[in-house]
Formats: sequence, C-alpha cells, structure tokens
Amino acid sequence: MKSFILSLALLALASFFASAYDPSPLQDFCVAVDDHLNGVFVNGKFCKDPNLVKADDFSFSVKNPGNTNNPVGSNVTAINVRQIPGLNTLGIAAARIDIAPYGQVPSHTHPRATEIVVVLKGTLFVGFVTSNPNNTLISKVLNKGDVFVFPIGLIHFQVNIGKTNAVVIAGFNSQLPSVINIANAVFGSNPPINPDFLAKAFQLDVNVVKDLQQKF
Repeated sequence: MKSFILSLALLALASFFASAYDPSPLQDFCVAVDDHLNGVFVNGKFCKDPNLVKADDFSFSVKNPGNTNNPVGSNVTAINVRQIPGLNTLGIAAARIDIAPYGQVPSHTHPRATEIVVVLKGTLFVGFVTSNPNNTLISKVLNKGDVFVFPIGLIHFQVNIGKTNAVVIAGFNSQLPSVINIANAVFGSNPPINPDFLAKAFQLDVNVVKDLQQKF
C-alpha cells in the first residue's frame, strides 16, 4: 500500500512539472492558423495544413529600432507565436528590447518562462528579486556581449545607465511567456483595486495611491 501511494504521489508530482512548461511537440511543426474548419487544434492553436506551410510562417524581422519615446524610455518588440506562427508547440520565443539613455524596462515578471538576455549595445543595470522571505536583489552591470538570466516568475528589470541607446535580445522557454508589469497590474487594474487596500499594503497615503491609479 505504501509503495502504491508513493507511486501515485510521484506520478502527481511529475504531472505538475510537466504542466509547468510548454508541452513537447509530437510532430515537426504546427504552424498556427485561425482556421476552425480545416485546422487541427493543438496547444491553444489550430495547425495549418503542412502542405500549405511556407518560409514566412517561420520568419519575422526586428531590424528596425522600437520607439522609445514614452514615459519609461523603452520598447519591447515581441517575437512569439503571435508574430511567428511556426513557433506554435516549439516552446520558445524572443524579443528585441530598445532602451533610451536612462530609460528602463520597469519591474515585471514572466509567469510562464525564464528569460535570458544578450546585450548587443549599451550598458545596462539589471537585476531580479528572490521570493519571500528574503527578497534578495541579485543585480549586475552588463556591457556589450554580456549575458544574464532571469529565473521564471521572479520580478526583474533592466535600466540603461549609459549615454547611448541600448539594444538587447531576449530569449524565453515558452512560445507565449506573457508579461505582468508590476506597476500597471497593481495601480492600473480594471476595475481598480480599492485604494484603501493598496494604501495599507504599500504604507502610502490613500491620496498618493489614487494619484498613481490615475497615472496608470
């Protein structure tokens, strides 16, 4: 009986870890297509008929800089299954990140992916914060050619501390890693979170919280 219970527990644990990441593909590719009549539904998308697949289904360009003329001074050009249908079921994605001088990619998390970044240009201060109870900041200054990893689910950020534009290429182990911007989620939720709740959580005056909610 003990052996049977242990086997069930191990099976449940294996199932949990298997569901924590994108499933492994069981075919060469499954090019995503919004064709409910002729497609085959796999992993959240319909597959295009393999005989109709073309090179453009696996291609996307990020040669042009993103527009960093915004309050945070950065632009993230996503390269996931929404831009490249051929990424469907392959469990990877990428992004081009442009950051203006002294701009930043504000604190955020990716609930479904670990992120690895390669600095192509500029000097960045990057870091992530470990989970409770320590909330330790792990940070480093990166220069051209440097690589850094942000573990899955942890809050992290990138700040351009140089006087020139910075360019970063990021990789993810999910076809659609998603992103939760902390400030936007907390102060810009729809409908808004009760400002009294946030004032107590952040130990701020409720009027400050209301002002932040208006900004987001």
